[in-house]
Order: sequence, then C-alpha cells, then structure tokens
Amino acid sequence: MKKKIVLSLLILLIGFLLGWSFYYIQSGAHYAKRPDNLPPVVSKKIIETERAFSDIVDSVSPAVVNISTIKTYSDGGIHSYNDDSLFDFFNPFKRGPRKYREQSLGSGVIVSGDGYIITNNHVIEQAEEIRVTLYDKRSFRAKVVGVDTKTDLALIKIKGRGLPTIPWGNSDALKVGEFVLAIGNPFGLSHTVTMGIISAVGRANVGVADYEDFIQTDAAINPGNSGGPLVNTRGELIGINTAIFSRSGGYQGIGFAVPSNMARTIISQLKEQGRVIRGWLGVTIQDLTPELAERFGISRALGALVSDVFRGSPAEKGGIRRGDVIVEFDGKRVRNVSTLRNLVAQSRVGSKVKVGIIRKGKRDTLWVRIIEIPEEFSEVKDLTPRHRPEKTDIGLTVTELTPSIARQIGLPPDLQGVVVLDVLEGSSAQAAGIKKGDVIQEVDDRGIKSYEDWKAAMNSIGKEDKSIIMFINRKGRKFYTVLKP
Repeated sequence: MKKKIVLSLLILLIGFLLGWSFYYIQSGAHYAKRPDNLPPVVSKKIIETERAFSDIVDSVSPAVVNISTIKTYSDGGIHSYNDDSLFDFFNPFKRGPRKYREQSLGSGVIVSGDGYIITNNHVIEQAEEIRVTLYDKRSFRAKVVGVDTKTDLALIKIKGRGLPTIPWGNSDALKVGEFVLAIGNPFGLSHTVTMGIISAVGRANVGVADYEDFIQTDAAINPGNSGGPLVNTRGELIGINTAIFSRSGGYQGIGFAVPSNMARTIISQLKEQGRVIRGWLGVTIQDLTPELAERFGISRALGALVSDVFRGSPAEKGGIRRGDVIVEFDGKRVRNVSTLRNLVAQSRVGSKVKVGIIRKGKRDTLWVRIIEIPEEFSEVKDLTPRHRPEKTDIGLTVTELTPSIARQIGLPPDLQGVVVLDVLEGSSAQAAGIKKGDVIQEVDDRGIKSYEDWKAAMNSIGKEDKSIIMFINRKGRKFYTVLKP
C-alpha cells in the first residue's frame, strides 16, 4: 500500500517537472524571437494629442519675443562704511551718488505684422533702452507707443514687416478646466513652454492693477514670463501673463493673465490715441453681502449696490438712485463691483447703455449715456466693508454733527447726521466696519439729521429685527453696512 502511494507521488512530481520545463523552454523561445527594439503599444489618441500640442507650439512660438531693458538707478550718495566705494583707489573718500545699471528680462507678443508688440508695463517701466529679440534671433530696438498702468499693459513697436502673429481668442468664452499653454522667457530661458488648465476666471482684488479681471491658471509662470502669451488648444491668444502668487518668488501653481478681450481693447486705444479713454457712470458702489441682499430684497448677493450718485453724472441723468442694485450692464450680468468697474471702463464714450437694476425688490431697466471719466473722479469705488457683523451689541457712542465737527473731519459744514465718537471693541458695530469719525445719515431708510432722529431710530428697533442697515459717510465716501442688534 505504501509503495503505491510513494509511486503515485513520484509520478506526479515527475509530471510537474516535465510540464514546468516545457513551459520554460517555450517561453524562452518566445522571448528569444521578440526583437529587442520593439516599441511599447501606445494609444493613437495619445500620439495625436502629443502632436497637436507640438503643432500649437510650432505655430505660436515665432510670435513670442524676448524683451530686455536697461534701467539706471542712483543710491543718492548714501554709502555704508563697508561700501566698496570708500576704497576706490583714485578717490577713496568720494561720497557722491552712485549709479547702477540693471538689465531685466521679460516677454512679449507680436500682435501685428508691422511690429506692434504687447507686453506688461512693469517689464518696460522706466527703461532707458528696450531691446526685442525675435524667435529667429534677430534683435531690434523698440520704442514705447503707450502704456496703461491701470491694467499693467504696454504697447511697444519695432521696425519690421511681415512678422508672425498670434490670432486673438475670445476670453469671454473661456471655461474653467480648459487646457492652456504659457510661453515666455522665465529666468532668461528663451521660449519656455508650460502647460496647465484654466483654474478660474474673473479674478479681482489680486492687488496687481486697478482694473482686474484675471484668468487664473496653474501653467507654470515664473519671473520673465511677464508679457508672454497664454494660448488655448486652438493656438489663439486668450491672455497676457502678468503676475504670480508666490511665497518663494517662483512658481507655486497660481498665475494670472489679463484676458485677451480686455488687452485687445487697451492696445487698440494705445495704438490709435496713445492713451486709454475709459467710460464713466458716476456712481460709488459696493459689493453685496448676504445681509445687504436680504435688506434690499434680493435673493442672491449678486450685483453692485449703489451707495452714492454724483451730481450731474450720467447715472443721475439716467435715473439711477442711491440704494439701487445694478445687476445688468449693456446686456451682461453684473456679479460684483469688479465686473461693473470693468464693463463701464471699457464702454465706448458717447454710447447709450441699458442698465438693469433692482429697486426696492422690483426689476427695472434704465438707459445711460456714457461719458469719459473726469480726471478728478474714479469711476467706481469699492467701499465694501471688510468686516461682517457678528455680535448683538451695537456698541456705538454718537453725538450730533455740528458745523465745527464737520470741518474737523473734512466734511461740508452743512452736512447733517450723527458722528461716531467711539466704537466698543468686539461689538457688532466694529465688526461691521464702523469707525470713529464716521457720520451716520440713515438707519433703516430713516433719515438722520439730528441726535433726536438717532434716538428715535434706535428706539424703533425691536428685538425681533434681524439686522439694522445704516448709511455711512466717511470723509466723503459713502456706503451701506449691516449690523445685528
């Protein structure tokens, strides 16, 4: 019995060894027959996508230029005792001003075949000499046609004919998630290409320019990319790379580009007139908070709240009033202060524009004729309070506004209201942004002309009220704010 079991196990072991040997020999023969240089199997879609991006770069790169500038700085003659100038061999004790020549690099985009190039103002600002190097290594000296500091754009020109250009794209049609390419000269590395997506559109309050409507992208942008193009997958110019958000000074995944539609409008005016002519509505506006939206009868905090209308302005002549919420301008939806600021500024002077408003909860349409912004005015001021009400205590000490007090705080002597003498720390008034010296002119649509009006308004506020809306005059700047009692 035992012999049979051992024999069976021996037969199984031999069979296993024979089978494994056969498999090994066959596998070896298979691999021996396979060529060493056989490429991996790659999807045709990947190959086509790769070629598509390469074609875009080949098409766009000739229109991207390297811009170098020379700037001279003076230290005003102030040197430290460790300064090398003290040991100048010929004049060791010279204390006159020293001058430094600095060379900076940036990028630009050729926008017309006769040599017009768009770049950032900060690339060529205060430059004594501007040198443009093309893709084919030709070098030209450039002259400034015009600059716009409010958008940080500049138009320069070189002597050339038949130069390559990039077709303009429609930045208003961009969607978050689209692929984009950034091309420029980061750290002097000519014609560097990076790829990413559109991370956001309509970015404002970045602190780079007065008029901001930036495209945000994660395509790598570094110092030297400024003024270079941001292009879409059709090879169209959709933005001018302008700034980065960085704690290190280099790329950290957040870059900003001026949208092409804004850039195109700016350079068109710079080319034709040498300056930018902006439209003016004549209002002071602020962003809507949820609390303000609720008090003005609006379901969502979208739009621009009019907190003041200048006398004789297009807004006043067109019927816009304080307390109106502008939700549409020239057929385009107004989401916030920045949206309206840019739409008004880019409006053609003399044009008649349809303005959609909400007044006391009801929708209405007005017509306003746009004029050029006067020098003494800023067309729209963002006076949105930075703090929101949090606590229940109002925390205000006020007194009646006298002509003497009005003069002291820089206001007309005939102005009426109550002036804030003190704001309790941690109170809802402080959280709402009210400060000492502010003049309160309205409480819940009740005009405040005296201290008695103020007391009456405070006494009329019941505990069931969710919030109080106040109209504030701060040294001539007017805005609404909301407090919770």
